[in-house]
Amino acid sequence: MFTGIIAAIGKISDVEPLGDAHAGTRLTIQAGDLDLSDVALGDSIAINGACMTAVAIDSTANTFTVDVSRESLNKTTGLSSVGFVNLEKAMRLSDRLGGHLVSGHVDDVAVIDSFKSVGESFKLIIKADKKWQRFMANKGSATIHGTSLTTNRVWSDETSVYASINLIPHTMSRTIFQYLQAGNKVNLEIDLLARYVDQLMSQSESS
Repeated sequence: MFTGIIAAIGKISDVEPLGDAHAGTRLTIQAGDLDLSDVALGDSIAINGACMTAVAIDSTANTFTVDVSRESLNKTTGLSSVGFVNLEKAMRLSDRLGGHLVSGHVDDVAVIDSFKSVGESFKLIIKADKKWQRFMANKGSATIHGTSLTTNRVWSDETSVYASINLIPHTMSRTIFQYLQAGNKVNLEIDLLARYVDQLMSQSESS
């Protein structure tokens, strides 16, 4: 489990195919400011919101390595090429829950519909498939590229759901949102509690 509070900006420095086009990839990631001193082989680290397992750690080079399956590559964005990524180590039960409960299982790839500065902050509008609308609410929570964010307003058209989000300067400086713009794809994880509430309501309605 994670909190959605990004600990560091890292960088995918090497991408190694693990087989043919149907196989996954092995990523080497420069950890940046992420403290690897307490990370062991097999530990979980969220990369752009996707939970991955550390299969190698090089404390001297300050890098770690993960294997990304083809299924994960098909369901995410930003994990198949060299570039900056958001990083967060798995939370401990004693940690503060500064964001919200995040599983690290990406539900879908959304698109940045608009991204503009408004005063001292930045207004981000994301666009996702309309099937996710029932999991999103005004002043609710969503995880975008591993970052716990508040959805200020949610609306939809015939095919898509939109969410307007305000990013403060601190969030911009501590995440890879500083490198993103309209048209870029981002990983979306819906609120964990909303998922279970929806499942319980669906079971109740069908019984």
